[in-house]
Amino acid sequence: MDFQTRRLIIDRAMVFLCGAAAVIACIPLGSLLLYVLTQGLHRLDLTFFTHLPTPVGVDGGGMGNAILGTLTLILVASCVGLPVGIMAGIYLSEYGKKNQFAWMVRFTCDVLSGVPSIVTGIVVYTIVVRPMHSFSALAGGIALGFMMIPIVTRTTEELVKMVPHSIREASWALGIPQWQTILAIVVRTAKNGILTGVLLSVARIAGETAPLLFTAFNNQYWPSGLNQPTASLTVQVFTYAISPFKDWQDQAWTGALVLLMLVLSINLGAKLFFKNSRSLLR
Repeated sequence: MDFQTRRLIIDRAMVFLCGAAAVIACIPLGSLLLYVLTQGLHRLDLTFFTHLPTPVGVDGGGMGNAILGTLTLILVASCVGLPVGIMAGIYLSEYGKKNQFAWMVRFTCDVLSGVPSIVTGIVVYTIVVRPMHSFSALAGGIALGFMMIPIVTRTTEELVKMVPHSIREASWALGIPQWQTILAIVVRTAKNGILTGVLLSVARIAGETAPLLFTAFNNQYWPSGLNQPTASLTVQVFTYAISPFKDWQDQAWTGALVLLMLVLSINLGAKLFFKNSRSLLR
C-alpha cells in the first residue's frame, strides 16, 4: 500500500469517526427533546398560556402567571446586565490593550461566569431581599442580571475585535474622534454580533431556578409589581415536578416543554445572528 492510499484510508476513517461521535453526542439531546415532547404535548393548549394555576383536583388551569413572570424577570435582568456588559465589552476591546484595569475586568468576568447560580441568589438575597423585607421581581431580575454581565461582556469584546482595524483608521483619517468612531461605526458594524451575545445571555438565564428561589420566590397570582414575589416558569415547574399530584406533574412536563422551546429558539436566533455578523465583518 503506497503512501497516498494510506493517507486516503486514514482520512476517511477519521471523518467517519468524527461523524459517529457527532451522532452519539446528538442522541442525548434528541432523546431529551422527544421525551419532553411526548410527556408535555397533551397539556399544551391556549389555556396553559392564559390561565392561572388551579388547586389540586380542579381541572384546567395553566401557567400564564409564570410565563408572564419569566418575561418580566428577563426584562428587568436585561435592564441591569446589558448596559454594563455591552459598555464593559466595548471598553475592553477598544481601550483594554496592555491595561492593568482591563486585565482585572476580564479576570472578574471569568470568575463571575464560573460562580454557581445559587451563590448569586444568596448574595442578592443578602443585599436586596433582606433590606426590602420581601421577595420581589426586582431582586430576581438583579440576580439574573448579574449572571448576564460576564457573558455579554466577553461576547461583545470578541465581536467588536472582529471589526477590521482599517475601518477605524479610515474614520480617524476623516477627522472623526475616537468615541464617535466607536459608537457610530464600530458598534454599528458589530451590532449583530453584540445581539448574539445578548441572546446567548438571555438563553442562559431563562432556565435558572436556584437564584429565583432566594429572590423572586413564587406566586400563584398575576404579577402585581416589581416589589412583590413573582412566579417564574422554572420555579413553577420545579414546584409541580416534586409534588405528589399527577395533574401537577403533567403540567410540569408541559412547562418544561415550553421552557425548552423558548431556550432552543433563542439559541437558534443567536446562531443566525452570529452567522450574519461574521458575513458582515469579512
